[in-house]
Amino acid sequence: MSLDLDGVRAFLKVAELTSYTRAASQLGLSKSQVSLRVQGLETQLGSRLLQRSTRTVQLSPEGEQFIPRAERLLAEADELATMFSGPSDLKGRLRIDLPVGLARDRIIPRLPEFFAAHPALELHVSATDRRVDVMREGFDCVLRVGQLDDSSLQARRLGELPNINVASAAYLERYGTPKTLDDLKNHYLVNYAGRTGSEPPEFEYRDGNRYRDLPMKALISVNSSDAYQAACVAGLGIIQIPRIAKVIDSLVEVLPQYPSRPLPVSLVHAYARTVPRRVRVFMDWLTRVLSPFLREAQVSSR
Repeated sequence: MSLDLDGVRAFLKVAELTSYTRAASQLGLSKSQVSLRVQGLETQLGSRLLQRSTRTVQLSPEGEQFIPRAERLLAEADELATMFSGPSDLKGRLRIDLPVGLARDRIIPRLPEFFAAHPALELHVSATDRRVDVMREGFDCVLRVGQLDDSSLQARRLGELPNINVASAAYLERYGTPKTLDDLKNHYLVNYAGRTGSEPPEFEYRDGNRYRDLPMKALISVNSSDAYQAACVAGLGIIQIPRIAKVIDSLVEVLPQYPSRPLPVSLVHAYARTVPRRVRVFMDWLTRVLSPFLREAQVSSR
């Protein structure tokens, strides 16, 4: 029996998002079209895959069993469709998520070369500093900066971003240039409080083979990388950012002997087995774009 791949694709998206409405939005279809495709697949299989109510959509026991086979079927179909084609023949849509700063400064400016090689691919780019839900929000791949906390995802570790301590010239003129950790008693940090909004201001620094935190004062707390950098440029405090950030060109490095912990960089996705070729191609390209700024992971303790 030859299954309707459009129906399989619709079923997987509804199962992933537990919503016909959200699935329709991500697939670029109407809700009724998605429903008809799922119903057609169920008719082919002779089994109910999804249990519907007025408020929820849940997998049936048969649907649970069908998920891994459906994922493998679509991955193999994608591979077969492109195995004899060149790079420029790749088609389809990719939904990706990138950190704001890297997207703006390093990745989006390089996208014209990607599209020159793959003109038939379409990218839907989310640029945010929050931790998106890869599966629920339907991303093909996500670039993560920082420690990974979701073991259910597949990860490709790219390396580490070295950090640098910087301040504006105006800030240093007002408060002086710190030479030692003890000097920081008379200085301010721009406090990045991204997740809970209540993280205390601390200067992280390397002490031999360990990293320690030095409590400091802050005039301002922010929850986005853009605001973090803007506050530093405005002279509101010292920040610790990756050397890859373009804003450092307008700032002054301080305390280079006390770098903070480098940030791990990873590409993550939710494909359990075979990753579609279009996704692999994009991840390979992104790896090449970022590799000049990364170093191999160092083993350290805290």
